[in-house]
Amino acid sequence: MEHKPGSPDKGTAFSVSATLQCGTKLLDLSAPVVMGILNVTPDSFYDGGNYKDADNLLRKAGKLVKEGAAIIDIGAVSTRPGAAEVSEDEEKSRLFPVIEALIEEFPDAIISVDTFRAGIARECSQMGAGIINDISGGQFDAGMFEMIGKQDAAYVLMHIKGKPETMQENPVYDDVTKEIYNYFSEQLKKPGLSGKRNIILDPGFGFGKSVSDNYRLLTDLNKFRDFGYPVLAGISRKSMINKVLGTKPDQALNGTSVLNTIALLNGAGILRVHDVKEAMEAIKLVGALKQSGLNT
Repeated sequence: MEHKPGSPDKGTAFSVSATLQCGTKLLDLSAPVVMGILNVTPDSFYDGGNYKDADNLLRKAGKLVKEGAAIIDIGAVSTRPGAAEVSEDEEKSRLFPVIEALIEEFPDAIISVDTFRAGIARECSQMGAGIINDISGGQFDAGMFEMIGKQDAAYVLMHIKGKPETMQENPVYDDVTKEIYNYFSEQLKKPGLSGKRNIILDPGFGFGKSVSDNYRLLTDLNKFRDFGYPVLAGISRKSMINKVLGTKPDQALNGTSVLNTIALLNGAGILRVHDVKEAMEAIKLVGALKQSGLNT
């Protein structure tokens, strides 16, 4: 590994830093937290098209919050392998009414917006979104870092190899962990991100990685804490589970819980999931395990 711009608190059982500024709110990271997924897309790989109207969206969001999600992550563009592009106007028309409704209905929840477009990210931040979750890590919109550097919203810096349309067409790495570590190192030096403290790192499970790449990253997850930022694991119901178990996304809850548990043991501070209740249970059980180790 070539560069270590952060200095993590290695005495902390779970997280690198105790709190994270998310717009006007502070996220408590003294223990791992859950980011609940709310897709407003017709074609996401697991629950696309399930929440087309406002009532269904609010019911789903209410369930996420009730079960313990600290963050609601709203996505209006599918990023599954092979997904087609969506226009900026279409993305806005899907996102903005939902953000307004959620902020009004759940004022204590932290709203995260899954977008790679700087203009949309800016407007969402101004509306009250506390996190911008950018799958491209600033690669798809040259204005993203400059914009995010001027906002109080936290920023999820994710790694992706290629674009959703083509990312799973035989991705190859010499050393996947080293390449993503160096990618984070270089992106974090760029204007807008350099000096920004409220950043979350996401190695991008399934985004231009083979099954073996994904499991290597899961094993090495703790290495990304070197930068001094919380690490997000987005494993929920993905093909790295289904290709091993021979399951489909709607059969992958148990596999998700297993891998989320491993991610927590390896340093994840945020779990991005479809199923909040089960993720919260994993956090509680791993917390009890780690506390037992501290007491011996």
